[in-house]
Amino acid sequence: MEHECWGVVLAAGQGSRMAQATGGEAKQFLPYRGAPLWWHPARAMAASPLVHGLVFVFPAGRLDAAEAQALALNAKESLGVPLRFAEGGERRQDSVRHALDVLPESCESVLIHDGARPFLRTALVTKVAAALREGGISGVIPGVPVTDTVKETDASGLVARTPERETLRAVQTPQAFMLSQLREAHARADAEGWSVTDDASLLERCHLPVLVVDGDRDNVKITNPRDLALLSEQKPLLPCCGYGYDVHAYGGNRPLTLGGVEIGGEFLILAHSDGDVLLHALMDAVLGCFAGGDIGRLFPDSDPAFDNVSSVVLLDRVMTLAAEANVRLVHVDLTVVAQKPKLAPKADAIRRNVARLLDLPLDHVAFKATTEEKLGFTGELRGIKAVALVTALRQG
Repeated sequence: MEHECWGVVLAAGQGSRMAQATGGEAKQFLPYRGAPLWWHPARAMAASPLVHGLVFVFPAGRLDAAEAQALALNAKESLGVPLRFAEGGERRQDSVRHALDVLPESCESVLIHDGARPFLRTALVTKVAAALREGGISGVIPGVPVTDTVKETDASGLVARTPERETLRAVQTPQAFMLSQLREAHARADAEGWSVTDDASLLERCHLPVLVVDGDRDNVKITNPRDLALLSEQKPLLPCCGYGYDVHAYGGNRPLTLGGVEIGGEFLILAHSDGDVLLHALMDAVLGCFAGGDIGRLFPDSDPAFDNVSSVVLLDRVMTLAAEANVRLVHVDLTVVAQKPKLAPKADAIRRNVARLLDLPLDHVAFKATTEEKLGFTGELRGIKAVALVTALRQG
Protein backbone atom coordinates (compact mmCIF):
# COMPACT_ATOMS: atom_id res chain seq x y z
CA MET A 1 0.00 0.00 0.00
CA GLU A 2 1.31 3.45 -0.97
CA HIS A 3 2.61 5.74 1.78
CA GLU A 4 -0.12 8.34 2.37
CA CYS A 5 0.89 11.95 2.90
CA TRP A 6 -1.44 14.89 3.51
CA GLY A 7 -0.72 18.60 3.32
CA VAL A 8 -1.80 21.22 5.85
CA VAL A 9 -2.29 24.86 4.81
CA LEU A 10 -2.13 27.09 7.88
CA ALA A 11 -4.33 30.15 7.29
CA ALA A 12 -5.48 30.92 10.83
CA GLY A 13 -3.19 33.83 11.75
CA GLN A 14 -4.63 37.21 12.70
CA GLY A 15 -2.02 39.26 10.78
CA SER A 16 -1.80 42.03 13.39
CA ARG A 17 1.57 43.29 12.07
CA MET A 18 0.01 43.90 8.65
CA ALA A 19 -3.38 45.18 9.78
CA GLN A 20 -2.76 48.86 9.02
CA ALA A 21 -1.32 48.15 5.56
CA THR A 22 -4.10 45.70 4.62
CA GLY A 23 -7.06 47.60 5.99
CA GLY A 24 -7.46 45.05 8.78
CA GLU A 25 -7.54 41.99 6.55
CA ALA A 26 -5.40 39.01 7.59
CA LYS A 27 -2.58 38.68 5.07
CA GLN A 28 -3.39 35.08 4.08
CA PHE A 29 -6.82 36.25 2.87
CA LEU A 30 -5.47 38.99 0.59
CA PRO A 31 -6.50 38.55 -3.05
CA TYR A 32 -3.81 37.49 -5.50
CA ARG A 33 -4.44 36.52 -9.11
CA GLY A 34 -8.11 35.84 -8.55
CA ALA A 35 -7.89 33.87 -5.29
CA PRO A 36 -6.83 34.38 -1.66
CA LEU A 37 -3.18 33.78 -0.84
CA TRP A 38 -3.89 30.48 0.91
CA TRP A 39 -5.31 28.93 -2.27
CA HIS A 40 -2.04 29.26 -4.22
CA PRO A 41 0.13 26.98 -2.03
CA ALA A 42 -2.80 24.55 -1.91
CA ARG A 43 -2.56 24.29 -5.70
CA ALA A 44 1.16 23.60 -5.53
CA MET A 45 0.79 20.95 -2.85
CA ALA A 46 -2.12 19.17 -4.52
CA ALA A 47 -0.17 19.02 -7.80
CA SER A 48 2.52 16.84 -6.20
CA PRO A 49 2.05 13.12 -6.83
CA LEU A 50 3.14 12.48 -3.23
CA VAL A 51 0.29 14.48 -1.64
CA HIS A 52 -3.01 12.63 -1.15
CA GLY A 53 -5.18 15.22 0.58
CA LEU A 54 -5.27 18.70 2.14
CA VAL A 55 -6.39 20.22 5.43
CA PHE A 56 -7.12 23.96 5.57
CA VAL A 57 -6.90 25.66 8.97
CA PHE A 58 -8.90 28.90 9.22
CA PRO A 59 -9.61 31.34 12.08
CA ALA A 60 -12.48 30.25 14.30
CA GLY A 61 -14.55 33.33 13.51
CA ARG A 62 -14.48 32.80 9.75
CA LEU A 63 -14.13 29.03 9.43
CA ASP A 64 -17.55 28.50 7.81
CA ALA A 65 -17.12 31.33 5.29
CA ALA A 66 -13.57 30.32 4.39
CA GLU A 67 -14.59 26.67 4.03
CA ALA A 68 -17.38 27.69 1.66
CA GLN A 69 -14.94 29.79 -0.35
CA ALA A 70 -12.47 26.88 -0.59
CA LEU A 71 -15.22 24.53 -1.77
CA ALA A 72 -16.38 27.08 -4.34
CA LEU A 73 -12.83 27.50 -5.66
CA ASN A 74 -12.43 23.75 -5.78
CA ALA A 75 -15.68 23.38 -7.72
CA LYS A 76 -14.36 25.81 -10.28
CA GLU A 77 -10.81 24.45 -10.35
CA SER A 78 -10.60 21.03 -8.73
CA LEU A 79 -7.43 20.30 -6.77
CA GLY A 80 -8.01 16.61 -7.37
CA VAL A 81 -7.56 15.54 -3.73
CA PRO A 82 -9.94 15.33 -0.75
CA LEU A 83 -10.24 18.44 1.42
CA ARG A 84 -10.77 18.73 5.16
CA PHE A 85 -11.04 21.78 7.41
CA ALA A 86 -10.01 22.66 10.95
CA GLU A 87 -10.43 25.59 13.31
CA GLY A 88 -7.33 27.59 14.19
CA GLY A 89 -6.00 27.93 17.71
CA GLU A 90 -4.46 30.72 19.76
CA ARG A 91 -0.91 29.82 18.72
CA ARG A 92 0.50 28.41 15.51
CA GLN A 93 1.25 25.08 17.20
CA ASP A 94 -2.35 24.91 18.43
CA SER A 95 -3.57 25.34 14.85
CA VAL A 96 -1.26 22.55 13.70
CA ARG A 97 -2.51 20.25 16.44
CA HIS A 98 -6.12 20.89 15.40
CA ALA A 99 -5.19 20.00 11.81
CA LEU A 100 -3.58 16.74 12.96
CA ASP A 101 -6.82 15.85 14.74
CA VAL A 102 -8.81 15.80 11.47
CA LEU A 103 -6.36 13.76 9.38
CA PRO A 104 -7.60 10.33 8.27
CA GLU A 105 -6.32 7.19 9.99
CA SER A 106 -4.63 6.17 6.74
CA CYS A 107 -2.32 9.21 6.81
CA GLU A 108 1.30 8.40 7.72
CA SER A 109 3.09 11.70 7.09
CA VAL A 110 2.16 15.35 6.86
CA LEU A 111 3.42 18.48 5.10
CA ILE A 112 2.77 21.72 7.02
CA HIS A 113 2.85 24.98 5.07
CA ASP A 114 2.22 28.64 5.85
CA GLY A 115 -0.78 30.02 3.97
CA ALA A 116 1.05 33.35 3.58
CA ARG A 117 3.72 31.74 1.35
CA PRO A 118 1.86 31.92 -1.97
CA PHE A 119 4.86 31.39 -4.26
CA LEU A 120 5.38 27.72 -3.36
CA ARG A 121 6.46 25.48 -6.23
CA THR A 122 5.36 21.87 -6.58
CA ALA A 123 8.97 20.78 -7.12
CA LEU A 124 9.83 21.85 -3.56
CA VAL A 125 6.78 20.01 -2.17
CA THR A 126 7.83 16.81 -3.88
CA LYS A 127 11.47 17.22 -2.84
CA VAL A 128 10.60 17.55 0.84
CA ALA A 129 8.05 14.72 0.82
CA ALA A 130 10.37 12.39 -1.09
CA ALA A 131 13.25 13.02 1.32
CA LEU A 132 11.03 12.03 4.24
CA ARG A 133 9.93 8.85 2.47
CA GLU A 134 13.53 7.70 2.14
CA GLY A 135 13.34 6.80 5.83
CA GLY A 136 15.59 7.08 8.86
CA ILE A 137 14.51 10.62 9.79
CA SER A 138 11.56 12.15 11.60
CA GLY A 139 11.31 15.39 9.68
CA VAL A 140 12.50 17.26 6.59
CA ILE A 141 12.53 21.04 6.27
CA PRO A 142 13.63 23.33 3.40
CA GLY A 143 16.20 26.02 4.11
CA VAL A 144 18.26 28.57 2.19
CA PRO A 145 21.78 29.76 3.07
CA VAL A 146 21.98 32.93 5.14
CA THR A 147 23.74 35.69 3.20
CA ASP A 148 24.15 38.20 6.04
CA THR A 149 26.44 37.77 9.01
CA VAL A 150 24.33 36.93 12.07
CA LYS A 151 25.13 38.14 15.59
CA GLU A 152 23.85 36.56 18.77
CA THR A 153 23.39 39.18 21.51
CA ASP A 154 22.87 39.13 25.26
CA ALA A 155 20.02 40.82 27.10
CA SER A 156 21.79 44.18 27.02
CA GLY A 157 22.34 44.09 23.26
CA LEU A 158 26.06 43.29 23.36
CA VAL A 159 27.37 40.73 20.89
CA ALA A 160 27.77 37.37 22.58
CA ARG A 161 28.67 35.20 19.60
CA THR A 162 28.97 35.21 15.81
CA PRO A 163 27.84 31.85 14.42
CA GLU A 164 29.59 30.49 11.34
CA ARG A 165 27.45 31.71 8.47
CA GLU A 166 28.17 28.59 6.40
CA THR A 167 26.26 26.46 8.93
CA LEU A 168 23.15 28.69 9.09
CA ARG A 169 19.93 28.20 7.12
CA ALA A 170 16.83 30.35 6.91
CA VAL A 171 14.01 27.84 7.30
CA GLN A 172 10.91 27.73 5.09
CA THR A 173 7.80 25.61 4.73
CA PRO A 174 6.44 23.09 3.80
CA GLN A 175 7.94 21.02 6.58
CA ALA A 176 7.40 17.26 6.37
CA PHE A 177 7.06 14.93 9.36
CA MET A 178 6.19 11.38 10.21
CA LEU A 179 2.73 11.83 11.66
CA SER A 180 3.07 9.57 14.69
CA GLN A 181 6.26 11.29 15.83
CA LEU A 182 4.85 14.77 15.26
CA ARG A 183 1.78 13.91 17.31
CA GLU A 184 3.98 12.65 20.13
CA ALA A 185 6.04 15.85 20.01
CA HIS A 186 2.88 18.01 20.21
CA ALA A 187 1.59 15.97 23.14
CA ARG A 188 4.84 16.49 25.00
CA ALA A 189 4.77 20.23 24.19
CA ASP A 190 1.30 20.49 25.70
CA ALA A 191 2.32 18.52 28.78
CA GLU A 192 5.51 20.51 29.40
CA GLY A 193 4.33 23.95 28.29
CA TRP A 194 6.58 24.43 25.26
CA SER A 195 5.92 27.29 22.85
CA VAL A 196 7.71 27.16 19.50
CA THR A 197 7.64 28.96 16.15
CA ASP A 198 7.70 25.89 13.92
CA ASP A 199 7.08 22.16 14.20
CA ALA A 200 10.69 21.24 13.52
CA SER A 201 11.56 22.89 16.84
CA LEU A 202 9.31 20.43 18.64
CA LEU A 203 11.11 17.46 17.12
CA GLU A 204 14.48 19.00 17.93
CA ARG A 205 13.49 19.33 21.60
CA CYS A 206 12.49 15.67 21.52
CA HIS A 207 15.94 14.82 20.07
CA LEU A 208 14.42 13.45 16.87
CA PRO A 209 16.42 13.80 13.62
CA VAL A 210 15.38 16.58 11.22
CA LEU A 211 17.01 16.93 7.81
CA VAL A 212 17.43 20.28 6.00
CA VAL A 213 17.20 20.21 2.20
CA ASP A 214 17.74 23.08 -0.20
CA GLY A 215 14.82 25.47 -0.21
CA ASP A 216 13.68 28.00 -2.80
CA ARG A 217 14.57 31.69 -2.44
CA ASP A 218 11.34 32.63 -4.23
CA ASN A 219 9.28 30.80 -1.59
CA VAL A 220 8.96 33.93 0.53
CA LYS A 221 6.41 34.65 3.23
CA ILE A 222 4.29 37.79 3.17
CA THR A 223 5.26 39.18 6.55
CA ASN A 224 5.75 42.97 6.48
CA PRO A 225 3.92 45.79 4.66
CA ARG A 226 6.76 46.13 2.17
CA ASP A 227 6.16 42.52 1.10
CA LEU A 228 2.83 43.56 -0.39
CA ALA A 229 4.71 44.80 -3.45
CA LEU A 230 5.39 41.14 -4.27
CA LEU A 231 1.66 40.68 -4.85
CA SER A 232 1.33 43.44 -7.42
CA GLU A 233 0.81 42.23 -10.95
CA GLN A 234 4.18 42.38 -12.68
CA LYS A 235 4.62 42.47 -16.42
CA PRO A 236 6.30 39.32 -17.69
CA LEU A 237 10.05 39.27 -18.28
CA LEU A 238 10.75 38.70 -21.95
CA PRO A 239 14.10 37.57 -23.38
CA CYS A 240 15.86 39.93 -25.73
CA CYS A 241 19.28 40.24 -27.30
CA GLY A 242 21.50 42.90 -28.80
CA TYR A 243 24.40 42.78 -31.26
CA GLY A 244 27.25 45.27 -31.42
CA TYR A 245 30.18 45.77 -33.80
CA ASP A 246 32.94 48.36 -33.78
CA VAL A 247 36.27 48.98 -35.47
CA HIS A 248 39.14 51.40 -34.89
CA ALA A 249 42.22 52.11 -36.94
CA TYR A 250 45.76 51.99 -35.66
CA GLY A 251 47.95 55.04 -36.12
CA GLY A 252 46.41 57.51 -33.68
CA ASN A 253 47.57 58.74 -30.31
CA ARG A 254 45.32 56.84 -27.87
CA PRO A 255 46.85 53.93 -25.92
CA LEU A 256 45.17 50.63 -26.73
CA THR A 257 42.49 49.85 -24.13
CA LEU A 258 40.08 46.91 -24.25
CA GLY A 259 37.24 46.33 -21.82
CA GLY A 260 38.56 49.12 -19.64
CA VAL A 261 41.94 47.38 -19.33
CA GLU A 262 44.99 49.16 -20.69
CA ILE A 263 46.83 46.89 -23.11
CA GLY A 264 49.73 49.21 -23.95
CA GLY A 265 52.36 48.39 -26.51
CA GLU A 266 53.21 49.87 -29.87
CA PHE A 267 49.71 49.98 -31.36
CA LEU A 268 47.99 53.32 -30.78
CA ILE A 269 44.32 53.94 -31.58
CA LEU A 270 42.83 56.60 -33.84
CA ALA A 271 39.66 57.72 -32.04
CA HIS A 272 37.74 60.71 -30.68
CA SER A 273 37.09 59.03 -27.31
CA ASP A 274 39.58 56.65 -25.70
CA GLY A 275 38.93 54.21 -28.56
CA ASP A 276 38.03 51.16 -26.46
CA VAL A 277 36.66 49.14 -29.38
CA LEU A 278 35.42 46.33 -27.13
CA LEU A 279 33.34 48.54 -24.85
CA HIS A 280 32.02 50.40 -27.90
CA ALA A 281 30.72 47.15 -29.39
CA LEU A 282 29.34 46.15 -26.01
CA MET A 283 27.48 49.45 -25.60
CA ASP A 284 25.83 49.09 -29.00
CA ALA A 285 24.79 45.55 -28.08
CA VAL A 286 23.22 46.73 -24.81
CA LEU A 287 21.42 49.53 -26.65
CA GLY A 288 20.12 46.98 -29.13
CA CYS A 289 18.26 45.17 -26.32
CA PHE A 290 15.78 48.05 -26.06
CA ALA A 291 16.15 49.78 -29.44
CA GLY A 292 18.06 52.57 -27.73
CA GLY A 293 19.94 53.77 -30.80
CA ASP A 294 23.72 53.59 -31.03
CA ILE A 295 26.75 55.24 -29.48
CA GLY A 296 27.32 57.37 -32.60
CA ARG A 297 24.07 59.17 -31.89
CA LEU A 298 24.41 59.23 -28.11
CA PHE A 299 28.06 60.26 -28.00
CA PRO A 300 28.87 61.88 -31.40
CA ASP A 301 32.53 62.42 -32.27
CA SER A 302 31.61 65.98 -33.22
CA ASP A 303 30.97 66.82 -29.56
CA PRO A 304 34.11 68.05 -27.76
CA ALA A 305 32.66 66.80 -24.45
CA PHE A 306 33.56 63.26 -25.53
CA ASP A 307 37.15 64.04 -26.57
CA ASN A 308 39.28 61.29 -24.99
CA VAL A 309 36.44 60.40 -22.61
CA SER A 310 36.74 57.04 -20.90
CA SER A 311 34.48 54.41 -22.44
CA VAL A 312 33.82 53.17 -18.91
CA VAL A 313 32.01 56.46 -18.26
CA LEU A 314 29.99 56.05 -21.45
CA LEU A 315 29.12 52.45 -20.57
CA ASP A 316 27.80 53.61 -17.20
CA ARG A 317 25.47 56.00 -19.01
CA VAL A 318 24.29 53.21 -21.34
CA MET A 319 23.63 50.89 -18.39
CA THR A 320 21.54 53.63 -16.76
CA LEU A 321 19.46 53.85 -19.92
CA ALA A 322 19.05 50.07 -19.91
CA ALA A 323 17.85 50.13 -16.31
CA GLU A 324 15.34 52.88 -17.15
CA ALA A 325 14.05 50.64 -19.96
CA ASN A 326 13.64 47.76 -17.44
CA VAL A 327 16.38 45.74 -19.11
CA ARG A 328 18.49 43.40 -16.98
CA LEU A 329 21.58 41.87 -18.58
CA VAL A 330 21.97 38.12 -18.23
CA HIS A 331 25.00 37.17 -20.35
CA VAL A 332 27.53 38.77 -22.70
CA ASP A 333 29.72 37.12 -25.34
CA LEU A 334 32.61 39.25 -26.58
CA THR A 335 35.16 38.75 -29.36
CA VAL A 336 38.11 40.93 -30.38
CA VAL A 337 39.62 40.48 -33.85
CA ALA A 338 43.25 41.60 -34.11
CA GLN A 339 46.38 40.25 -35.77
CA LYS A 340 48.44 42.04 -33.14
CA PRO A 341 48.94 42.53 -30.27
CA LYS A 342 48.50 39.09 -28.71
CA LEU A 343 45.73 39.42 -26.16
CA ALA A 344 45.93 36.08 -24.34
CA PRO A 345 47.99 37.54 -21.44
CA LYS A 346 45.27 40.14 -20.81
CA ALA A 347 42.20 37.99 -21.53
CA ASP A 348 41.42 37.12 -17.92
CA ALA A 349 41.82 40.73 -16.74
CA ILE A 350 39.52 41.96 -19.53
CA ARG A 351 36.86 39.38 -18.69
CA ARG A 352 36.97 40.16 -14.98
CA ASN A 353 36.76 43.90 -15.53
CA VAL A 354 33.80 43.64 -17.89
CA ALA A 355 32.02 41.42 -15.35
CA ARG A 356 32.67 44.08 -12.71
CA LEU A 357 31.43 46.92 -14.92
CA LEU A 358 28.23 45.06 -15.76
CA ASP A 359 27.72 43.62 -12.26
CA LEU A 360 27.51 40.12 -13.74
CA PRO A 361 28.90 36.83 -12.39
CA LEU A 362 32.19 35.95 -14.04
CA ASP A 363 30.71 32.85 -15.66
CA HIS A 364 28.18 35.08 -17.45
CA VAL A 365 30.90 36.96 -19.34
CA ALA A 366 32.68 35.27 -22.24
CA PHE A 367 35.72 36.81 -23.92
CA LYS A 368 37.67 35.57 -26.93
CA ALA A 369 40.39 36.97 -29.12
CA THR A 370 41.07 35.81 -32.66
CA THR A 371 42.85 36.82 -35.87
CA GLU A 372 41.84 36.95 -39.54
CA GLU A 373 44.88 34.91 -40.59
CA LYS A 374 46.73 38.01 -41.87
CA LEU A 375 43.84 38.84 -44.21
CA GLY A 376 42.07 42.14 -44.67
CA PHE A 377 41.99 45.17 -42.41
CA THR A 378 43.16 43.52 -39.22
CA GLY A 379 45.48 41.06 -40.94
CA GLU A 380 47.37 43.93 -42.49
CA LEU A 381 47.77 45.52 -39.00
CA ARG A 382 45.68 48.53 -39.96
CA GLY A 383 43.35 48.26 -37.00
CA ILE A 384 41.25 46.23 -34.59
CA LYS A 385 37.62 45.02 -34.46
CA ALA A 386 35.23 43.82 -31.78
CA VAL A 387 31.82 42.17 -31.75
CA ALA A 388 29.46 41.72 -28.81
CA LEU A 389 26.33 39.67 -28.25
CA VAL A 390 24.22 40.51 -25.19
CA THR A 391 21.29 38.50 -23.85
CA ALA A 392 18.95 40.17 -21.40
CA LEU A 393 15.49 40.14 -19.82
CA ARG A 394 13.08 43.00 -20.29
CA GLN A 395 9.68 43.68 -18.78
CA GLY A 396 7.11 43.39 -21.54
